[in-house]
Amino acid sequence: MTMDEIISFVDDLDGVLALRPGLGDGSPEISWGDTFFYYSPDGITPTTTQPFATIVTKNYPGDEASRLDRPGAFRVNISAGKGAFIRWTGHAPREPATEVDPSAADTVIAHPVYGSLGWLAVVNPGPRTEAAIRELLGTAYHLARSRYERRAGVNQSRSSAP
Repeated sequence: MTMDEIISFVDDLDGVLALRPGLGDGSPEISWGDTFFYYSPDGITPTTTQPFATIVTKNYPGDEASRLDRPGAFRVNISAGKGAFIRWTGHAPREPATEVDPSAADTVIAHPVYGSLGWLAVVNPGPRTEAAIRELLGTAYHLARSRYERRAGVNQSRSSAP
Protein backbone atom coordinates (compact mmCIF):
# COMPACT_ATOMS: atom_id res chain seq x y z
CA MET A 1 0.00 0.00 0.00
CA THR A 2 1.45 3.35 -0.95
CA MET A 3 1.14 6.58 1.02
CA ASP A 4 -1.10 7.97 -1.73
CA GLU A 5 -3.42 4.95 -1.48
CA ILE A 6 -3.69 5.39 2.29
CA ILE A 7 -4.30 9.13 1.97
CA SER A 8 -6.94 8.56 -0.69
CA PHE A 9 -8.70 5.91 1.41
CA VAL A 10 -8.88 8.19 4.46
CA ASP A 11 -9.72 11.32 2.41
CA ASP A 12 -12.80 9.49 1.11
CA LEU A 13 -14.22 9.22 4.64
CA ASP A 14 -16.78 11.90 5.46
CA GLY A 15 -15.54 14.79 7.61
CA VAL A 16 -11.83 13.99 7.48
CA LEU A 17 -9.28 16.77 7.51
CA ALA A 18 -5.92 15.60 6.14
CA LEU A 19 -3.10 17.97 7.02
CA ARG A 20 0.02 17.77 4.89
CA PRO A 21 2.50 20.24 6.37
CA GLY A 22 4.95 21.90 4.01
CA LEU A 23 7.08 24.92 3.28
CA GLY A 24 5.31 28.22 3.87
CA ASP A 25 2.36 26.99 5.95
CA GLY A 26 3.88 27.78 9.35
CA SER A 27 4.33 24.16 10.36
CA PRO A 28 7.58 22.88 11.89
CA GLU A 29 10.01 21.73 9.21
CA ILE A 30 10.31 18.27 10.76
CA SER A 31 6.63 17.61 9.93
CA TRP A 32 6.97 18.46 6.23
CA GLY A 33 6.10 15.48 4.07
CA ASP A 34 4.04 13.77 6.77
CA THR A 35 0.24 13.53 6.90
CA PHE A 36 -2.08 13.93 9.90
CA PHE A 37 -5.72 12.79 9.82
CA TYR A 38 -8.40 14.39 12.01
CA TYR A 39 -12.13 14.04 12.13
CA SER A 40 -13.16 17.65 11.58
CA PRO A 41 -16.33 18.11 9.54
CA ASP A 42 -15.96 21.90 9.69
CA GLY A 43 -12.49 21.65 8.12
CA ILE A 44 -10.84 23.53 10.99
CA THR A 45 -7.70 22.03 12.51
CA PRO A 46 -8.63 20.79 15.99
CA THR A 47 -6.58 22.28 18.79
CA THR A 48 -7.73 19.99 21.58
CA THR A 49 -7.52 16.54 19.96
CA GLN A 50 -4.83 14.37 18.47
CA PRO A 51 -5.09 12.99 14.95
CA PHE A 52 -6.64 9.53 14.68
CA ALA A 53 -3.92 8.43 12.26
CA THR A 54 -0.69 9.74 10.80
CA ILE A 55 1.81 8.88 8.12
CA VAL A 56 5.42 9.73 8.93
CA THR A 57 8.24 9.69 6.43
CA LYS A 58 11.26 10.20 8.63
CA ASN A 59 12.69 9.53 12.06
CA TYR A 60 11.64 11.92 14.80
CA PRO A 61 13.82 12.60 17.86
CA GLY A 62 13.36 9.65 20.23
CA ASP A 63 11.55 7.67 17.52
CA GLU A 64 14.31 6.16 15.40
CA ALA A 65 13.62 2.43 15.93
CA SER A 66 11.53 2.06 12.77
CA ARG A 67 14.50 3.23 10.70
CA LEU A 68 12.47 5.59 8.56
CA ASP A 69 15.73 7.10 7.33
CA ARG A 70 15.88 4.29 4.73
CA PRO A 71 14.98 5.26 1.15
CA GLY A 72 11.24 4.96 0.55
CA ALA A 73 10.42 4.04 4.15
CA PHE A 74 7.31 5.40 5.83
CA ARG A 75 5.08 4.36 8.70
CA VAL A 76 1.33 4.60 9.13
CA ASN A 77 0.28 5.09 12.77
CA ILE A 78 -3.27 4.39 13.88
CA SER A 79 -5.19 4.98 17.09
CA ALA A 80 -7.82 2.26 16.65
CA GLY A 81 -8.70 1.73 20.31
CA LYS A 82 -7.82 -0.73 23.02
CA GLY A 83 -9.79 -3.65 21.56
CA ALA A 84 -8.03 -3.47 18.20
CA PHE A 85 -4.69 -3.00 19.94
CA ILE A 86 -5.18 -6.15 22.03
CA ARG A 87 -6.40 -8.12 19.02
CA TRP A 88 -3.31 -7.21 16.98
CA THR A 89 -0.63 -7.34 19.68
CA GLY A 90 -2.01 -9.90 22.12
CA HIS A 91 -1.64 -7.58 25.10
CA ALA A 92 -3.13 -4.42 26.57
CA PRO A 93 -1.38 -1.14 25.72
CA ARG A 94 0.36 -0.71 29.08
CA GLU A 95 1.28 -4.37 29.58
CA PRO A 96 4.73 -5.75 28.79
CA ALA A 97 5.02 -7.23 25.32
CA THR A 98 7.14 -9.64 23.37
CA GLU A 99 9.83 -7.66 21.63
CA VAL A 100 9.10 -7.03 17.95
CA ASP A 101 11.41 -5.42 15.41
CA PRO A 102 9.89 -1.93 14.98
CA SER A 103 11.50 -1.63 11.54
CA ALA A 104 9.89 -4.82 10.16
CA ALA A 105 7.92 -4.02 7.02
CA ASP A 106 4.30 -4.99 6.37
CA THR A 107 3.66 -6.02 9.99
CA VAL A 108 1.12 -4.58 12.44
CA ILE A 109 2.94 -3.74 15.68
CA ALA A 110 2.51 -1.61 18.76
CA HIS A 111 3.81 1.86 17.92
CA PRO A 112 7.44 1.99 19.11
CA VAL A 113 6.84 5.18 21.15
CA TYR A 114 3.06 5.48 21.59
CA GLY A 115 2.16 1.81 21.91
CA SER A 116 1.54 2.28 25.63
CA LEU A 117 -1.20 4.72 24.60
CA GLY A 118 -2.79 2.14 22.31
CA TRP A 119 -1.36 3.24 18.96
CA LEU A 120 -0.57 0.65 16.30
CA ALA A 121 1.92 1.08 13.47
CA VAL A 122 2.95 -0.48 10.17
CA VAL A 123 6.18 0.30 8.35
CA ASN A 124 5.79 0.13 4.57
CA PRO A 125 2.38 -1.57 4.48
CA GLY A 126 2.08 -4.24 1.82
CA PRO A 127 -0.12 -7.17 0.82
CA ARG A 128 -0.08 -8.80 4.29
CA THR A 129 -1.40 -5.69 6.04
CA GLU A 130 -3.48 -3.88 3.41
CA ALA A 131 -6.83 -5.23 4.65
CA ALA A 132 -5.80 -4.66 8.26
CA ILE A 133 -4.77 -1.07 7.53
CA ARG A 134 -8.15 -0.34 5.94
CA GLU A 135 -10.00 -1.95 8.84
CA LEU A 136 -7.91 -0.19 11.50
CA LEU A 137 -8.21 3.19 9.78
CA GLY A 138 -11.98 2.70 9.59
CA THR A 139 -12.13 1.85 13.28
CA ALA A 140 -9.94 4.83 14.22
CA TYR A 141 -12.11 7.11 12.08
CA HIS A 142 -15.32 5.90 13.75
CA LEU A 143 -13.81 6.35 17.22
CA ALA A 144 -12.68 9.89 16.35
CA ARG A 145 -16.07 10.73 14.88
CA SER A 146 -17.85 9.38 17.97
CA ARG A 147 -15.62 11.47 20.26
CA TYR A 148 -16.30 14.55 18.15
CA GLU A 149 -20.06 14.00 18.17
CA ARG A 150 -20.08 13.28 21.91
CA ARG A 151 -18.17 16.51 22.62
CA ALA A 152 -20.39 18.48 20.25
CA GLY A 153 -23.45 17.12 22.05
CA VAL A 154 -22.03 18.11 25.43
CA ASN A 155 -21.21 21.60 24.17
CA GLN A 156 -24.66 22.00 22.59
CA SER A 157 -26.47 20.91 25.75
CA ARG A 158 -24.38 23.30 27.85
CA SER A 159 -25.06 26.21 25.50
CA SER A 160 -28.81 25.54 25.60
CA ALA A 161 -28.94 25.49 29.41
CA PRO A 162 -30.62 28.51 31.08
